[in-house]
This record gives sequence, C-alpha cells and structure tokens, in this order.
Amino acid sequence: MSRKYFGTDGVRGTVGEAPITPDFVLKLGQAAGRVLVAHQPPGASAKPTVLIGKDTRVSGYMLEAALEAGFSSAGVDVVLCGPLPTPAVAYLTRAQRLTAGVVISASHNPYPDNGIKFFSGRGTKLPDEIEAQIEAQIDAPFTCVESKLLGKARRLDDAGGRYIEFCKSTFPTELDLKGLKIVVDCAHGAAYQVAPDVFHELGADVVPVGAAPNGFNINDGVGAVHGEHLAHAVQMNEADLGIALDGDADRVVIADADGRTYNGDELLYVIVRDRIANGGRVAGVVGTLMTNFAFEKRLAELKIPFERAKVGDRYVLELLERKGWQLGGEGSGHLLCLDKHTTGDGIVSGLQVLAAMRRAGKSLAELTADLKLLPQTLVNVRVRNGFEWKSHAPLQNEMQAIERQLAGGGRILIRASGTEPVLRVMVEAEEADLAHALAHRLASTVPSA
Repeated sequence: MSRKYFGTDGVRGTVGEAPITPDFVLKLGQAAGRVLVAHQPPGASAKPTVLIGKDTRVSGYMLEAALEAGFSSAGVDVVLCGPLPTPAVAYLTRAQRLTAGVVISASHNPYPDNGIKFFSGRGTKLPDEIEAQIEAQIDAPFTCVESKLLGKARRLDDAGGRYIEFCKSTFPTELDLKGLKIVVDCAHGAAYQVAPDVFHELGADVVPVGAAPNGFNINDGVGAVHGEHLAHAVQMNEADLGIALDGDADRVVIADADGRTYNGDELLYVIVRDRIANGGRVAGVVGTLMTNFAFEKRLAELKIPFERAKVGDRYVLELLERKGWQLGGEGSGHLLCLDKHTTGDGIVSGLQVLAAMRRAGKSLAELTADLKLLPQTLVNVRVRNGFEWKSHAPLQNEMQAIERQLAGGGRILIRASGTEPVLRVMVEAEEADLAHALAHRLASTVPSA
C-alpha cells in the first residue's frame, strides 16, 4: 500500500507540524469514523464505538479533543480512558467488544512528538486496506452528520484496574513474585499508574521510578531506551531486578542485580526456552533483519524454525499470523506472545520472563548463558537521493570479500532508511573490534552525499 500519512505504526510527527496538528487530527478522526460507519453491519442497532487512550505528553489533551470531535461528527461514539498503555487499549477494545481502539502516543520518542495509531475490534493493528480507506477520506470535504446522529462521549470507569487484572492473568496462578525486590521504570509514561501495581499485586517489593509524569518528561533519561539508568537504579536500590518500559509500555528491557541489561533478543530466548521446558511446542519464532545472528544460530541448534521480518513490530506480527506462530520480537524489546495478547506488551512480556525464572529457579544470567550475542556495529551513511546500493560495484565487491572473511561466523546487513537518504550498514562478528573495523571498511565504499 502506498501510504501518504500512515507509517509502519500509525501517524507520527512533531506536534504543531503537519500532520500532527489539531485540524489534521480532527479530519483523521472524522475519516476513520466514516470508514467505521461504512463497515457497520446492515441493520446494526448501535453506533460504532471507539476507545481512545493516550500517554502522558502534554499534547495529548489537545489531540484527544480533536479526535473526539472528529469521531462524533461522523456519528461514532467515543469511550475515553485517559493515560493507559498502548497494549491496554488493544485489550480493552477487544474485551469491551468495541469497534476500534485509538492510541495517542509517540512511543519512545521525546515529548515534542506525538502520534495516532489504531487497533481493530479484535485488538490487532488495522489491516492495510482499512488504513487505505481512512487515508482516502482524509482529504475529502469536512462534513457533519445531523445532530440526532452525532456521537456521544463517556469515560470508562477503572480502565487501569481492568488492565491490571488482565496482566496478572497472564502470569501462572501457581507462581508469585514474593521475595523479589523489583525496580519498575515507567518512563514517566502511560504505564505509571498500572505497572507498579501489577508487580506489587503479584507479591514483589516494588520500587517505582519514572512514575511522576509532568507532560514534558516522558522518556527523558528513563525507560526502556535508557537501560543504563535502569541498571543504576537496580544497584542503588539493592534490588534483584529492574524492568523498564517505554513511553507507551509496549516494549521492555530488564536489568539484573549485577547491572547487566538484557535486550529483546535475550528476553525472547528466555521465553522460548521456557515454553519448551514446560511441555509447550514452539512451532517457530519471528525476528527482524536486526535480530542478532547468534539468536538465529541458537534456534537452529534447537531445531526451531526462525524467520526474519522487516524492522517493526507490525511486520513481525504480520509474519507470525501468516505462519501461524506465537512468539516473535525485536532486540529493542518489542516482544509478541500471541498466546497471551494480540499485540506487543511490555508488562506481559516482562511477566513471561519472570515466570520462566521462577519455574527454572535460575537467574537471567543462567538462563541466557548458552546465548552469546555477537557484537554489532551500525554505521549510517548519508547518500544522495536515489542511490542504488544494490548495483554499486565497489560496495558489492567489498560485501563479498567481508562475507568470505567472516566465513559464517558473522553477518552483514545493508538497508536503506525509509524516512531519510541514509544507508544503514551493519556488521556482526565474533569480536567487537572486528565488527567495528569491517562495518567502517564497508561503509567507506559508499559514496556519501
């Protein structure tokens, strides 16, 4: 699908600049509302109803009001749940049997950014064809249904409490977290009112950090994109573990008492091994182009099929659904456990890792001892627009030479950025110095802009 407004994860940008302006978001709400009304079953007695959640950015108030007005003008009812994680909106949309869910968030981005993403009534990302229909309506003239058909708005009572109970339900009933002291870093984001309670109610001694949002501090030096802060907080509080979420709580990073952080590849490996150890069948696992080569090799040794999707949890989910598999994720901490939830969920993923530790009676270091991630070096090279790297002979020749040198003990990945004229050159090797040298050697063959 050729996208004018939608990216891989909804519409996103800097607030006040197109497309994240109140007038555009008003049109987006109406466009989405028109599409939902058009898809109503014939003879349906109730209006389409949309759940709207948001993170803690100050711009959320403005964008929420614009979305609400847009949906109402198209004859769609709105349910508001305030600050709540992205996966909570997916869950509540499904649990409440609503037509769709909308999240106002820019995930791990700083506070000046914001975005809008949609979920279907099943709690999954909207199909491409529905997004295409919404895009087609955005530039249509703005209209308003007659007054008797306008949508209404209401608040969902105890949305956070409902989601807390859902998260706890994904943790084995025979286990608890008693005796564990856990730092829970909420990134001053959407999970600040729910994540600490989930772990506390399962028995842990919880130390909340990043749980005092002010509209401007989301992801600011805290959360999943700042693993060093989490590791420091674990050691300063003499905790057993630390769990960090990002601004909308759909990704997770974990740190142990030694100050070591574990990324998405390592955490996904722990979950996979736990499923196998406890009688479950792992039909296959989906990673991305950036998933560490050591992860792929280790799964091959375990005779578990592995496939790579394009970077982005949307593409991981699409491939999982196509293959009929349940487990996948990215090194960034976006993990998908489709036997637990329809979308990536940082809290639920963290609970699956904790369950694995409890069942095995082992630390994260012990559970990942046989997975030695290869060092990666990524070099971004700015190129001229339209540069055809696949037919650039010096680059191709150097790639072949490096692949011979690696001799199966590493990997090369080259991909063009989808948002700027940049070529991303990545090399994995068994030694960090070698990966660094080879990546820069390869990048040097690319003519810079």
